[in-house]
Amino acid sequence: MDKTAFLHDLAVKLTPFETANLVDFMRHLTVKSALANPWFVFGFLIVTFYAVVRKSKFVLAALFTSCSLLLLVHYTMPAEGDALNLSTTLPFAFGGLAIGAFLIYLFFIKTE
Repeated sequence: MDKTAFLHDLAVKLTPFETANLVDFMRHLTVKSALANPWFVFGFLIVTFYAVVRKSKFVLAALFTSCSLLLLVHYTMPAEGDALNLSTTLPFAFGGLAIGAFLIYLFFIKTE
């Protein structure tokens, strides 16, 4: 196989992983669609299994952060086309502060 043909085939196969496609996927990701996507669930299960077996506090914190931010954005951000107002911005801000406070406690205050 020619190098150019191989590189062209590789570029075609990697097209779904372009930044624009990934951003579009994350933009339209909801809790329901994330739980319905088997690749998403399988990835989280593998990472969770790794974190529990290796007792990695960092990986568990990253899983907690990603799951809690997904839920926070889902429940506090308005639908597309709606304006931001105080009733949606304040829960998002305080939820983010709560997540950050928990991570600071986990890494800097709590001792084993």
